[in-house]
Amino acid sequence: MSEYGAVTEPGTLRIERMLPGPIERVWSYITESDKRRTWLAEGAIELRVGGSAEHVFRNSELSTADDPPPAKYADYPEPSLMTGIVTACDPPRLLAYTWNEGEGRESEVRFELALAGAQVRLVLTHARLTTREDMVGVSGGWHTHLGILAARLEGRDPGSFWTTRMKHEAVYDRMIPQEGAALS
Repeated sequence: MSEYGAVTEPGTLRIERMLPGPIERVWSYITESDKRRTWLAEGAIELRVGGSAEHVFRNSELSTADDPPPAKYADYPEPSLMTGIVTACDPPRLLAYTWNEGEGRESEVRFELALAGAQVRLVLTHARLTTREDMVGVSGGWHTHLGILAARLEGRDPGSFWTTRMKHEAVYDRMIPQEGAALS
């Protein structure tokens, strides 16, 4: 398993992580607003196909570091809202929903969980991304957010959100070809 994600086809990112179990605990960090807020965003998710998914992002609150958003993200308001519709749900193993529903740039996020001994294998797939810029930004964002999730589950400090995000985004910018083909 690579530290970095892979572009599995144009417009699709896949990242795998091994997390401390049990699987129900990891599921709760994906589906429960108060726990999800500690690593990604708060908001209700109706755990049924056709249910709504809401994320309210406050990225600057995800770490104790006092680093402001870089210029690239300075104009994005916080809190920032993302809405979607649940497309698959099989607790505690699968949750998928659309991302940016109704904004003309809908994509889909899929969380798959599987037991791997005392750990849980998380496979995150973000599909239907339309531009290379979206691929780079989404890749760096998910990489950073999943790192924060791992830190929370392990009881560690996650470090600086913005500094870490920009570091990972730069790596993905070098890795993702201009044509959006598979990572090298």
